[in-house]
Amino acid sequence: MKFPRKPREPVDINLAPLIDVVFILLLFFVVTTTFNRETQLKVDLPEAVSGTPPEVVTIPLEILVAVDGSFALNGKSLSKNDLSTLMEALRIESGGDQSLPIMLSADAKAPYQAVVTAMDAASKLGFAHLRITTVEAQAE
Repeated sequence: MKFPRKPREPVDINLAPLIDVVFILLLFFVVTTTFNRETQLKVDLPEAVSGTPPEVVTIPLEILVAVDGSFALNGKSLSKNDLSTLMEALRIESGGDQSLPIMLSADAKAPYQAVVTAMDAASKLGFAHLRITTVEAQAE
């Protein structure tokens, strides 16, 4: 005996709800994402090729950071130890020439914040050539 087969309905998957869910998830991730902008100071660190010190080069701008965090620019002590005073002194000494190299000499026990303040002042004024002085380690 032959039974009649029921006609099959075509099976199709409706993609519209799936696309809606994907767009809602995408919107959720875009809204909840946080973007961090990291700022960096470019520092030209000295390189030691041999045990002899490099040739002496006259640096027109030298920032000295003392043990107590006080600043001196080209051997002249600054009246205040804050960012605005250092920036104003750098602006006056450089005469607006931002291509001049700056040498930062900080005491080994100087507060880290004072060194960062000096680097920040140079960066805010647009100086691109910053060198940090070091001494050669003694062999024990």
